[in-house]
Amino acid sequence: MIKYYLALVTGVLLTQSAKAQAPYPSDPDSAVFITKDINNFWKAFDLFKQDTTTNPFGSAYIDIGSAGVKGFIPNRIKSAEHLLEVVKKREKDYGKVRDITMQMTTKEKQCRSTFYALKYWYPEARFPPVYFVIGAFNSGGTAGETGVYIGAEKQADAEGVPYVVAHELIHFQQKNWPENPTLLQQSIMEGVADFLGELISGRAGDDKAMAYGDQHEERLCEEFVRRMDGTDYQDWLYGVSGKDDRPNDLGYWMGYKITRQYFRNSPDKKQAVREMLNIKDHKDFLDKSGYLKKYMRAGK
Repeated sequence: MIKYYLALVTGVLLTQSAKAQAPYPSDPDSAVFITKDINNFWKAFDLFKQDTTTNPFGSAYIDIGSAGVKGFIPNRIKSAEHLLEVVKKREKDYGKVRDITMQMTTKEKQCRSTFYALKYWYPEARFPPVYFVIGAFNSGGTAGETGVYIGAEKQADAEGVPYVVAHELIHFQQKNWPENPTLLQQSIMEGVADFLGELISGRAGDDKAMAYGDQHEERLCEEFVRRMDGTDYQDWLYGVSGKDDRPNDLGYWMGYKITRQYFRNSPDKKQAVREMLNIKDHKDFLDKSGYLKKYMRAGK
């Protein structure tokens, strides 16, 4: 997957993780996929193009929007005024993705297949509504108390949408999200979503980060061990300093590698999935994976 800017996900997940499970069905067939907000956005967009002195994104989009639009407002859409500012600056970019956003409606069957797969691996799973909305080009997806929200304008192609939904669906299931997570904790939580998202969708995560990480594994593992207990994410999650040629979000790659090794080491794979979604001690999870063991020994 191209990294879909999940940088803003943490705050929402901290609030939703304890509350998200109970109200939603355990039957994948009961899950609903809502795409009406995409049509509403483009109607508002066309009104804007007819008269650029007005702001139709309140009355014609946000005010009549689904719970998904409301859930995508904090830190993303923010307000009708902010959305208008972004549209004015990036009008051409919105125009380029219009056709792709209209393809979201064709992906429901593939997305629901990932729900069936998760039900197999994790029978306790709950399946919230999936809302396809259009935001301010700053987030491709997140999970909140009312469901999973996908920023349609950030999707590079419609074929990747089932993976994005799968990743966020895993975040929706995760419990015990730490407050003020360390780099290790945050990387594992994201890595679990990447690994299990791939497991249930059949599509891999960030190809660029994966390729770079595997190519520079030794150096990166040594660096990560030195940094993992701190809360400074720079050069690992949600931004890079430019000190070298690394891509964004190598923390996802690291978390994926730890999670995959944990899964491979576990004799009961379904139990391993259950444990991944209910991690209480991330250091213990790392130790049981064995992934960074030689680097941790070397650092002592």
